[in-house]
Amino acid sequence: MSKVRILVLTSSTGGGHDARAEAFAEWCFQLYRHDVDVRIEQMLEQSSVVNRVGVNFYNRIQKAAPWVHIWFYTVVEVLSYLNRRRVTFGAGYYTEVLREYQPHLIFSVHDCLNRGYFQLARQILGADKVRCATYCGEFSGGWGYSRNWIEPTVDLYISRTPTARDFAVKKGIAAEKTRVRGNLMLPRANLELIAPEERGGFREHKLGLRPDLFTVFLATGGNGAHNHFDLLPVLVKHADRVQAIVICGKNKQAYNELVHWRANHPELNCYIEGYSEIVHLLIQVSDVIVTRGGTTTCAKALNFRCPIVFNAFGGIMPQEELTWKFFRNGAKCEKIENAADFAAIIDRWMADPAAYTQAREDFLRLRYVEDPTIVIDELVALANEPAQAALKRLPFPPP
Repeated sequence: MSKVRILVLTSSTGGGHDARAEAFAEWCFQLYRHDVDVRIEQMLEQSSVVNRVGVNFYNRIQKAAPWVHIWFYTVVEVLSYLNRRRVTFGAGYYTEVLREYQPHLIFSVHDCLNRGYFQLARQILGADKVRCATYCGEFSGGWGYSRNWIEPTVDLYISRTPTARDFAVKKGIAAEKTRVRGNLMLPRANLELIAPEERGGFREHKLGLRPDLFTVFLATGGNGAHNHFDLLPVLVKHADRVQAIVICGKNKQAYNELVHWRANHPELNCYIEGYSEIVHLLIQVSDVIVTRGGTTTCAKALNFRCPIVFNAFGGIMPQEELTWKFFRNGAKCEKIENAADFAAIIDRWMADPAAYTQAREDFLRLRYVEDPTIVIDELVALANEPAQAALKRLPFPPP
């Protein structure tokens, strides 16, 4: 077995939690190779039928009726009471994983996998033999910031922004246990950078687009929830000056229909992709991205200097409200609830390019730069504490 073992707890409610789990695992391998073993568990889905049904329902309403999340979120908050000291649903599976894997660190990247999970890990493994850490990807605090994130016994609590960190402290996390670390993206997203002077060439040679047109990125989450057919006609009206990048996630039907739509609208330059592995590159060559308030996509957009127009079709989910609030208050970003709202923004920018320039400058004032390896080193160092203690307890410590 590797010297250090880290168990990452995640769930596929949306795509951001899994993306951060995968990014952490990839960075650990890049930096530490075989000295650190990372095991990722979809703990909600794998551990309990009740949890699995909840995850599926979450993703279904995110795609079809985001407004329902206002009620769903309220129900999920009850878990903060049920799991105060124990795991209510799925404890058996989680216990098996703990006993078999014997992790030195429990690293949670999901709100519903903190309370109770840390206590049970210490009970099974021993309080001196395991550490617990949380990475909360929210941009701000308030309504939508789940109580389930707040487990005061955590050893290290990582927030994306100072605003979110301050809210976590207000809700019970000791200030000395907190860190602010904005990005947790795959290594390739940090390494595969396109210089400004190369953007046009990438558009032309890699995507088959014009190098000189204003490029709008219509994004979606992994489950493929979208409003592309409402937004594309707005761009058609400006086809001489605007082009589109469109992704569909895992929604095959959306991809098929969009390919057909593109064939019947040759006047609009349009690049279409299903589930994309190069979102970080597509963002870099776009002038604006239209997306829901998913924290991972929005963090990438900020990192790669691409202004955001928030997609609020069907309402904003409580978790998305935190992201929207951060960018609205800090950069005056706009949201759209229908095609007319989108048309108003595009029409204004096309009529007055200075309006877009101002919006981009406001957006970039929120940007920050950091070394992406710092948070990885901090977490591995935390895991190394009980790992080193275990080595010292051996009758013949390794050389």
